[in-house]
Amino acid sequence: MANQEEDLKSIVAHAKEYGFVFQSSEIYDGLSAVYDYGPLGCELKNNIKAYWWKSMVQMNENIVGLDSAIFMHPTTWKASGHTDAFNDPLIDNKDSKKRYRADVLIEEWVQKIEAKIDKEVNKAATRFGDSFNEAEFRSTNQRVLDNQQKIDEANNRFKTAMEAEDLAEVRQLIIDLDIADPVSGSRNWTEVRQFNLMFSTEMGSTAEGTSTIYLRPETAQGIFVNFLNVQKTSRMKIPFGIAQIGKAFRNEIIARQFIFRMREFEQMEMQFFVRPGDEMKWYEHWKEYRMKWHLALGIDSNKYKFHDHVKMAHYANAAADIEFNYPFGFKELEGIHSRTDFDLKKHQEFSGKKMQYFDPEINESYIPYVVETSIGLDRMFLAILADSLQNEQLEDGSSRVVMKIPYFLAPYKVAVMPLTKKDGLPEKAREIIDGLKGDFNCQYDEKDSIGKRYRRQDAIGTPFGITVDHQTLEDNTVTIRNRDTMQQERIAIEALYETINKACSLRNVL
Repeated sequence: MANQEEDLKSIVAHAKEYGFVFQSSEIYDGLSAVYDYGPLGCELKNNIKAYWWKSMVQMNENIVGLDSAIFMHPTTWKASGHTDAFNDPLIDNKDSKKRYRADVLIEEWVQKIEAKIDKEVNKAATRFGDSFNEAEFRSTNQRVLDNQQKIDEANNRFKTAMEAEDLAEVRQLIIDLDIADPVSGSRNWTEVRQFNLMFSTEMGSTAEGTSTIYLRPETAQGIFVNFLNVQKTSRMKIPFGIAQIGKAFRNEIIARQFIFRMREFEQMEMQFFVRPGDEMKWYEHWKEYRMKWHLALGIDSNKYKFHDHVKMAHYANAAADIEFNYPFGFKELEGIHSRTDFDLKKHQEFSGKKMQYFDPEINESYIPYVVETSIGLDRMFLAILADSLQNEQLEDGSSRVVMKIPYFLAPYKVAVMPLTKKDGLPEKAREIIDGLKGDFNCQYDEKDSIGKRYRRQDAIGTPFGITVDHQTLEDNTVTIRNRDTMQQERIAIEALYETINKACSLRNVL
């Protein structure tokens, strides 16, 4: 645990030092769980958005985009269930005075038991070597079975309690599982109570004429209320999807773990409208498609796993998360949900406007079912930071801090560096940048020794360093250095575009 905390601390420190992420309003001691993205942060963020948008919209003929407003008519949130049911179960520890989400405490207890099971499996795998049958071991080993039974019983009790809105039973479960406060170690818990997560504000010019509206807690409803507008204007036939990237706001009481859980965050969502009865086929399709998108980043596949929901949202008939192994363990990165026709049906009911689609293939009108893929942009950003930041020991005994960000996502693709500040080298370097900056984000760097400049570019994840020296003036060749291998080679200036584009192009990944 201490190790994990150190890892997170070093990510936070690195993100600040190099201009990826700053605490919001830091000069006023900051605002809790709100962050600003610095020069490198907004470049990386934009590159992640481009990767998502192109893979969703550009690569799928039947998916189109939308950018809906943050403010929506308040009845939207009544219809969607947020006004009455958008709550988190909270519990306080009387000794540490710390507040926790009850569901998270139970989830973390489950993860500890799962870790015990994995330990047993790994021990057996080492003992039996190649002849080890993991599936058989998991289904027959008594210790594994006992621990799995504990997990299943806890999950079932929690699900039943939440469905019955029995908060006393949720507290009793925490006591029965012997869950201690991570800070004080005490088990002195308050009652569990529900807390609504929506931010409200006033709209209108006079005190009497104002009405209460909300900052949207999710981007999906903007898609649902525009379903027919988009379908008709884009001449879309079912199945089709609507994609959107936008800000959402939740008054998280327990916001911690850096940019993992924030009060103002960004979502990348796609709602896919299908014929009723086809939803499970498309649910499986989008689970597979989205996992492929993650794995195309080149991150170790062991850092991802699917987690099926124990307690499903009121609107879902199937739900799974893609979890990522953050410095604080496996946590939700993306959700894939089969939302049924819940949202469109509710908006039809509350607005009095028909939300039906006429399907010419079967000559029938119906309210479509929806399969959703929803990923937190900030969580994706943190996953990339956590995976790419490495402290490498080199062969010569020295070390370097390097961010091995996938090339196509790196904030800068190229740093161009004149060996010295004289003899026409800076001018030649500028000329090279002018030839490249229309296609790639480039940085000019002439301060310090060339070794220090390489280290600085490694620390921000720049894939290529181009050094301009006296030979460049003679034969129009430069030295190009690769961030990951640190190998250097001499190439002609006219070959730079092709070399960089081949390595950094989003097209290769898609």
